[in-house]
Amino acid sequence: MGALAAGAMLFPWLTACTPEKQKDAAGGKARLGIIGTGSRGRFHLANLLEDDLVQVVAICDDYRPHLDEAAAMCPGARLYSDYHALLEDSEVDGVVICTPLSMHSQMTIDSFAAGKHVFCEKALAWSVQQLTDMYSAWKASGKVLMVGQQRLYDPKYVKAMELVAGGAIGQVVGIRNYWYRNNDWRRPVDDPSQERRINWRLYQQYSRGLMAELACHQLQNGSWAMGGLRPDYVSGTGSIMFYKDGREVFDNVAAIYQYPNGVHMTFDSIIANKHFAMGEQILGSEGTIDLVRGVMYSEQPRRRAGLRQMLEQIEQGILSNAAFAGSSWVTEAPGTDKGIRFVDNVSVVDGASSVGFSGDGSVELMHAYALAVITGVQPAEIVEEACWSTLLALLGDEATRTASRIDIPKDLFE
Repeated sequence: MGALAAGAMLFPWLTACTPEKQKDAAGGKARLGIIGTGSRGRFHLANLLEDDLVQVVAICDDYRPHLDEAAAMCPGARLYSDYHALLEDSEVDGVVICTPLSMHSQMTIDSFAAGKHVFCEKALAWSVQQLTDMYSAWKASGKVLMVGQQRLYDPKYVKAMELVAGGAIGQVVGIRNYWYRNNDWRRPVDDPSQERRINWRLYQQYSRGLMAELACHQLQNGSWAMGGLRPDYVSGTGSIMFYKDGREVFDNVAAIYQYPNGVHMTFDSIIANKHFAMGEQILGSEGTIDLVRGVMYSEQPRRRAGLRQMLEQIEQGILSNAAFAGSSWVTEAPGTDKGIRFVDNVSVVDGASSVGFSGDGSVELMHAYALAVITGVQPAEIVEEACWSTLLALLGDEATRTASRIDIPKDLFE
């Protein structure tokens, strides 16, 4: 966590990660309640049980099989089937909400009304109206709100955006995101009456499909790479092309976000082919950063010595503004640079998991939430970042469903 704090100039929420700030929580315990104990809830629960700052005192789910699995992991926790009852528990300081998307808004608002701090999974809300209602409730609450955007605390992304801001790849000219899988996104259901409860992601009443579940993570790359500049509009398309099994959300989507300076950010996803897996690239006039693999490529491979010097400067906390002069000598053919790895020990994943990965920032994110619950200090700008990624995902979903251009409002989270 202390190492992450070096990126606080670009990621203001990381100021809470300094060793000095962590001392403020010494001897304290964040007494947490988990609302929603499906796969994601149990993933967070496993991480929280390893954190010395956390005591999980309550867990809640109205689906008994999931509640029983979580109870086996945390035998000392009180069990609830109604989240309202958990919110009345005076020993719960903060909640971790890991329920279907359509439930996020009301549960978050109710939690603030009960005087609890809130961690809510992404995307934040099912609709733009729900999103603005949540934002208003948070602003009025005086409580901490954090969101399941683990890349906010992933060291790969912190280092990558330092490189972008330092001019390592020149001017940003494009942002490219994709997420491919080959599975039907469906979970087994023993009782047909539980189909919509278990497979809620497949139905529009509860879900916003691939844009909310996958794109919401990757769309943050644009905000960071563009220095906080927001896109003007999004265009999109999608369809149910392969999995004709009664689902209501698309199994393939493509969206383009247009920025005021002409840069566009793309997201596309197909879940019937996994060959290209998951990718996130920041394209610059002088180089490219592969966020997933932690590698930087130069348009002029002969300038590798300069790249290494810049990496050393960043390690020392110095952001260089040096860029690499000249245009690429490669025109039609792909680049030939083998790249420089800017973080060590990167585990490249295929993007198949809907739950989480080791080393993806989730541990750091939940530890930061525990710190915030103990100290009562809201990490700066994290809510706005989460609101923007949710807004872009929701409007992207609308664009894909209507095959149209949707303008993006700029003043919802000022």
